[in-house]
Amino acid sequence: MKYLKHLLARFFGSLSRATPAVADLAEVAAILLTVEYELWQKLPPMDQRHSIAVMQRFLERRPGAQISEIRAALLHDIGKIDANLGVVGRVVATLVGRHGERFTAYHDHELIGSELLKDIGSDLLTCQLVAGSTDSDIASALHDLRDADNI
Repeated sequence: MKYLKHLLARFFGSLSRATPAVADLAEVAAILLTVEYELWQKLPPMDQRHSIAVMQRFLERRPGAQISEIRAALLHDIGKIDANLGVVGRVVATLVGRHGERFTAYHDHELIGSELLKDIGSDLLTCQLVAGSTDSDIASALHDLRDADNI
């Protein structure tokens, strides 16, 4: 039920084409490395707004978070760039699963995102969190990140 509520909230939030507030954009630019911010800017506005909301919820759960963890919260969906799906495409991909290249890329966005970040020089912890690594050293941070993403 919680997952369904998450999907519905994401769907209705996705319908807005509003860009993030200027203050939010400035905060994101201050947190991310320049190359990460350039990549983040390629996300559609709906994903930018979502990543900011996830970062804010993540910081509520983890007020002493390391900068690498905060970057991961902002970049957790960066791999969705490769799928290049709009709202309807994402709904269909969620319903039908891994059928075709773009739907598969959508479902594999964590690993794709991690690779994109490795390629631009993001630090290991950020990449591990974005990938959803099961490394026990980051389990607590990953739990908080996923919890912040699933509201």
